[in-house]
Amino acid sequence: LWLSVWLPSWIRPALDPDRIRTAQVQWGAVEETITASGTVVPQFEQIIFSPINTRLVRILQKPGAMLQQGQPIVELDLNAARLDVEKRAEELALKQNRRTQLELDERKRLSDLDTRWKLKNLEFQRFKTRTAQLRELQGFGAVSEEELSQAHLQEQRAEIELQQLEEDRRNLVESTKAQLEALQLEMNILEREVEEARRRLERAHIRADRDGVLTAIAPEVGASISQGQEIARIADLSSFRVDVTVSDIHARRLQTGLWVRSRINEEEYVKGHIARILPTVEGGIIQLEVELEDSAHALLRPNQRVDAYIVTARKDRALRLKRGPFISGREGLHEVFVVRGQTAVKTEVRIGIANFEYYEVKEGLIEGDEVIISDVNDYLHLDEVHIK
Repeated sequence: LWLSVWLPSWIRPALDPDRIRTAQVQWGAVEETITASGTVVPQFEQIIFSPINTRLVRILQKPGAMLQQGQPIVELDLNAARLDVEKRAEELALKQNRRTQLELDERKRLSDLDTRWKLKNLEFQRFKTRTAQLRELQGFGAVSEEELSQAHLQEQRAEIELQQLEEDRRNLVESTKAQLEALQLEMNILEREVEEARRRLERAHIRADRDGVLTAIAPEVGASISQGQEIARIADLSSFRVDVTVSDIHARRLQTGLWVRSRINEEEYVKGHIARILPTVEGGIIQLEVELEDSAHALLRPNQRVDAYIVTARKDRALRLKRGPFISGREGLHEVFVVRGQTAVKTEVRIGIANFEYYEVKEGLIEGDEVIISDVNDYLHLDEVHIK
């Protein structure tokens, strides 16, 4: 009889208080977040490309080296680049000589034409005077019509020759001007090519443009390097950002400006916002760039993995409950166990927004309620559970 009375109580399920975790419902801020993965990267990374086709002669620095501005990194074969500069400079010098020769030739020919014009003008004036004299004498019958006609013809011939010299002079000026303009255009192009070749040669002295750490270097010594090929990367380790990857199922909820909290360790977070959403989606993954408020945080390291929490909604005052495995899923109705003395009573609650720290409690609980936040799935078929 004693056994029949006490057996049901003895086999009744009970919870060990040392093996469960509880939390109190309290008022506070709740954020809705999307959990994502992030990688700490330097905020500024300089990629150095080869400005010329060349060959790697010597590697002066190794990845991980701390560099100062202006410090050489690698040595390239610059012989072809120097020859290119010299060749273009010689072509430019030839064009300059050609321009000088054209100008000298123009002055000489203009001087010759001017002299010939002056002589021809004197001749024209003499014929013109003689024609006028003969015309007066003809009035007295002293000159025949043929003599007058012959003098007038000489005057006209001299005038035509004078006009021809003037036309030759104009043609010479216009022709030389056109040649000089075309030559100047060629020289302008060559000057730009020479300047660009010199800049390429100068850039081919591969140096650090800023203080930082060398994160990548070109292939082995002797390797051929193509123009535009990456040679080195220099990271500025004084400031960082976080590159975040998140599933594209959240695409509609993402926008620039959303706040992001990145967890460095169990206790430390850095706050930032989405500065850029990359337009391409690869393998169902969206990539984001997060700009940090404290980009120089002492615990940030390059290539450091962090958990990123993208804040999509926030309530500054709401009933909240610490997150745990006692609830699976997000918003909606859930059953939880509320501690009432030595008994945990199953209670239906409505959960609102949630993040990695808290659930928003919309219905079913009040401030101060103590809730079991451990996994209680094995007890959900019961209305209450004894806490021994």
